[in-house]
Amino acid sequence: MQITIRLFAILRDRCGISELALDLPQGSTVTIARDEFQRQFPQSSDIMARAAYAVNRSYAPVTTVLQEGDELAVIPPVSGG
Repeated sequence: MQITIRLFAILRDRCGISELALDLPQGSTVTIARDEFQRQFPQSSDIMARAAYAVNRSYAPVTTVLQEGDELAVIPPVSGG
């Protein structure tokens, strides 16, 4: 199946892309998608571990099972003050 991963802020800057089509086996979870993305973009690993995830614009735990055509948004932690 294919999903779309959308990146924001520091992740977009670090990886040089704002979205990526990712092929995954049926029944894959957000964790599996995260791990595959980190394999392709190892510079994202430290941020991916602390990021929040949204599937089809709703926050989702990493155990969420993905479906064909889903959009997985990776929302990096925000800092500032």
